[in-house]
Amino acid sequence: MNEPSARRPLKVRDVKLVNTFARYLSGKNITPNQISVTSVFFALLAAACFLLFAHYAYWWLLILAGLMIQCRLLCNLFDGMVAVEGGKSTKSGELFNDIPDRIADPLILVSAGYAIHIVSYGGELGWCAGLLAVMTAYIRTLNASIGAPVDFKGPMAKQHRMAVLTIACVITALEVVFQQTDYTLLIALIVIIAGCVITCIRRTVSAYRFLEA
Repeated sequence: MNEPSARRPLKVRDVKLVNTFARYLSGKNITPNQISVTSVFFALLAAACFLLFAHYAYWWLLILAGLMIQCRLLCNLFDGMVAVEGGKSTKSGELFNDIPDRIADPLILVSAGYAIHIVSYGGELGWCAGLLAVMTAYIRTLNASIGAPVDFKGPMAKQHRMAVLTIACVITALEVVFQQTDYTLLIALIVIIAGCVITCIRRTVSAYRFLEA
């Protein structure tokens, strides 16, 4: 796991309830790496919900998908807190910190694309969003490897992508109930794609300026 200075800045770590639960996990026979791998399990469940929605269009599948996305993010939060605040960091922690995320992001975003009914190119949008999500992380790790500061800036970093998609799940569920459409999910993927492009550019420019300064 990264040192604290290289961690994604999250205000939620200061919430008392979050800290209490992190301490609870730290006291159990649970490793940060196990929590990281569990995030992929929740991503798979979210993907399954999206793909089932593509076939059956049950509104509650979208609510369940949004819930699984948030469970994935909680795993991403608590693996770091158990590793750093709980004193359970390992030399291999960085592998488990990053690789599951690179699996989870495309699983969720690509399947969300296939869940769209109102256009024929939803799958392509999902793949584009998934690849760009991986690209934002690649640029961040590349920057760090060449000596530039670790850069978590958005506008479409991981937590932002998942927040947009979770909100879209809830609104689209209502949209399905009342209008039998899923425009919100389509718009959300377009916003994520555009935001990821901007994020990639911003992170690249920041590294360039630092290295050339």
